[in-house]
Amino acid sequence: MPSYTPHLLTEAQKEAYHRDGYLLGLQAIYNADEMVSINTELPNLLALLKPGEDSGEIREWHHTSTYLYDIVMNPKILDLVEGILGPDFYVGGSHFFIKPPHSTGTVPWHQDAYYWPLSPCNTVTAWLAFDDVDEVNGGMKIIPGSQHGGLIKHRQKDDANSTLALGLEDGTDFKTETAVQFKLKAGEISLHDDRAIHGSQANPSDRRRAGFTIRYSGTNVKPDLTISPDFVAHLCRGTDTYGHTPYASAPTARYVRKNYRKSDAPTDGYKLNPTS
Repeated sequence: MPSYTPHLLTEAQKEAYHRDGYLLGLQAIYNADEMVSINTELPNLLALLKPGEDSGEIREWHHTSTYLYDIVMNPKILDLVEGILGPDFYVGGSHFFIKPPHSTGTVPWHQDAYYWPLSPCNTVTAWLAFDDVDEVNGGMKIIPGSQHGGLIKHRQKDDANSTLALGLEDGTDFKTETAVQFKLKAGEISLHDDRAIHGSQANPSDRRRAGFTIRYSGTNVKPDLTISPDFVAHLCRGTDTYGHTPYASAPTARYVRKNYRKSDAPTDGYKLNPTS
């Protein structure tokens, strides 16, 4: 990895994150030329998808592909995450989301923490823009401060265009009119709390909207291995004195798909205890 200037959060940014549940306006992780190179490689990863699959199947492939592992371990991203989680944390999950031009797929209002067998809630989701992202091509929206309300019950969604099986239960007391529209240039990143309420609309534009999400957790976060027995992580920084989490070796091949069992996939309503 070439030398880099540390991407350190200011105290004001840390306070804003803990108050609002997200951060925008961060220094770019990759410049324009670097993003051209990354996007040039992306078709090699997409070529590993099976007939009928879409980019949403690219989940936790950083375990097997150095193409993604190099991104999740980029020290510029780790600097930012350390400013939130402290010096000891691991990366446990990643997921690709691509909305092609004129696609109708939406993401209902939801909380990341509801889907994953991790406790307590001490996880940061980093969202890396592969394309310029805004309100026109289906960029994410988030409700500031919504992480302070704890976890909210989700229910099955009947919307054929929804890319998630679950969304926040109708009638839940949260105000969507306060939602903030995320706008990112390719190579930029946002951070959000795993309890923050967020979602996104369809992409009616002529532009693709591709993003790569990465889930970083403090080493105090324990995966429920009875639900996801194959869960593994990579220690990003510091030490793990808790011993909750199994760790994997770094991948050695550039493009290899991860075939996971059903038990490794997000559950339809993992959180039985909404206060966790």
